[in-house]
Amino acid sequence: MASGARAPGPEDSVRTASPDRRGEKGVSAPTGAVGTLKSAASRVRSVVASPRPVKAKAGREAARRRLQLRPASHAQARAQGAEVGEEEGAEVEEEEPLLSVPEEDEEEARPLPPVCMFPMRGMWRDEKVALYCDEVLQGCKAEDADGAMSKYLSEKLKLKDKWLGVWKTNPELFFVKYEEASIPFVGILVEVICKPHQSSSSCFKVTVSVAEPFSSNIANIPRGLVNEILEELEHSVPLLEVYPVEGQDSDNHDIALALEVVRFFYDFLWRDWDDEESCENYTALIEERINLWCDIQDGTIPGPIAQRFKKTLEKYKNKRVELIEYQSNIKEDPSAAETVECWKKYYEIVMLCGLLKMWEDLRLRVHGPFFPRILRRRKGKRDFGKTITHIVAKVITTDMVKDLSSDTLLQQHDDLDLALDSCYSGDTVVIFPGEYQAVNLALLTDDIIIKGVGKREEIMITSEPSHDSFVVSKADNVKLMHLSLIQQGTVDGIVVVESGHMTLENCVLKCEGTGVCVLTGAALTITDSEITGAQGAGVELYPGSTAILERNEIHHCNNLRTSDNSKSTLGGVNMKVLPTPKLKMTNNHIYNNNGYGVSILQPTEQFFIVAEAFNKGAASGDKKDDSMLSRVMQNLNLEMSNNKIEANLKGDIRIVTS
Repeated sequence: MASGARAPGPEDSVRTASPDRRGEKGVSAPTGAVGTLKSAASRVRSVVASPRPVKAKAGREAARRRLQLRPASHAQARAQGAEVGEEEGAEVEEEEPLLSVPEEDEEEARPLPPVCMFPMRGMWRDEKVALYCDEVLQGCKAEDADGAMSKYLSEKLKLKDKWLGVWKTNPELFFVKYEEASIPFVGILVEVICKPHQSSSSCFKVTVSVAEPFSSNIANIPRGLVNEILEELEHSVPLLEVYPVEGQDSDNHDIALALEVVRFFYDFLWRDWDDEESCENYTALIEERINLWCDIQDGTIPGPIAQRFKKTLEKYKNKRVELIEYQSNIKEDPSAAETVECWKKYYEIVMLCGLLKMWEDLRLRVHGPFFPRILRRRKGKRDFGKTITHIVAKVITTDMVKDLSSDTLLQQHDDLDLALDSCYSGDTVVIFPGEYQAVNLALLTDDIIIKGVGKREEIMITSEPSHDSFVVSKADNVKLMHLSLIQQGTVDGIVVVESGHMTLENCVLKCEGTGVCVLTGAALTITDSEITGAQGAGVELYPGSTAILERNEIHHCNNLRTSDNSKSTLGGVNMKVLPTPKLKMTNNHIYNNNGYGVSILQPTEQFFIVAEAFNKGAASGDKKDDSMLSRVMQNLNLEMSNNKIEANLKGDIRIVTS
């Protein structure tokens, strides 16, 4: 993941070998764009730092070439220069005085010119998916992704073999002592001769030389030091560390965009384990990672949770580097202690890898270890034992409450959130037509009724995109009636029943993320409602849950392209077995879903597919497996009658092993 104004360090250019491949290294792309690229010339300033010794000239150069120092630091700097000279065995006759300004023969660097800008966050989600999945990767496998990126980049590099760019690299390449805040990266204006020979786009190197006029983001960096570093590198630097300069022709803009595309791929979309694991649909996996990145950028995944993911990703990378370095330091056959340490580090990486994979799966991300449960305590009933009906409307009239009994206690709110916050067990919330948002819908702990008055399409409750959950309940018995729930960007299921029982009656659920989720031990009743648009199943039953579905419409669900074939079977209703959930379905219409109408996931060696309808009210078809299916449904506590299941992409019912 890009990490702001940080130059790529050694840890960003290695892959980890497994414990039995000691010392083996691979090369990956630099992590993150090194600094924010501005459209104006980069600000140039002087800094305090000690140049890195270069080969045998170390002692002399450390003493002679010192960046601008404050007068109080002169004595300390001279002592440091002498120590460096002794360590390198260089003969330092007499140190030249260190100046607070560059020497007369030293050329002060000019400001860097602006570089081409193609920020990936400026592209729409669909544009990114089309670019990577359709144009660059073109349906390739994970092990061929490097080749596809190389081919894409090579074609763009043919446009021009010589151009100007800013080489942005880690300050540690130039300096041994510096303030990180003052030197986020070292930038040098260079002329690039682009004739890459490597097969992998992540390790392309190009030939560079200092361009005129001498320019840098550090005014007092000695040009001689830059030349010596380039000589040490044989004037060859990683291509992904070079950013084409603005003001050149359109070919340079195309090259700049191609470089940004490759950087983004290795920064965020590529994982070290991709080419080690089989993946039937790699481009779908890339799409899931693009969605994850977009969810983080637009706030769909709340900031604190996004930070936890970023830290996990960074920790994973650091642990890989630790393992490689540890393996490299083992010179002979490893001892028993070294072998144990290798495996210990390796399993830490495996654990972190598993957590990252959870984030790449929308449904696992929702209910994985990163997601907090409801922490609010149940209020219970009021001390005086009375219940209150909360009216949610801008103004209240006698006509609005004429159907209520004369002894009803009323409280009026113009905000649904305030009404829910005021509720105790037994209360009722009455909502009149309008558009509402309520964070407290994700914190339902008391037994209340929330109902709309009027047409359900006119009482619209939308989720807050910056929050992780929409409707979440752990109440013993909560009921939602005559409402439209419209999900906008939240990661969690549109409705999640964590525990207790929830009833949805005559509601419209327009999903954008996952559908209705009933967790282990919870119960759900849905009647006369409509569920549509879910990226997974419309209703998902976790092991040990209970659901009753009557007279509902569930359609156009499972709209997320996925790399996992088992997830592509999800559609209207999905059951996870062991322990067995209980499901009763009557008079439902399940249609036009991208997976199956009903999918049942169970950990068994048996595998059944019934392609056509199987019960009364379904389309006619082959009935020879009816008896076997009935036996399986009986074992699963599954009752189905008078349901109409039709026009689902994969079929009507699937009973499949996990």
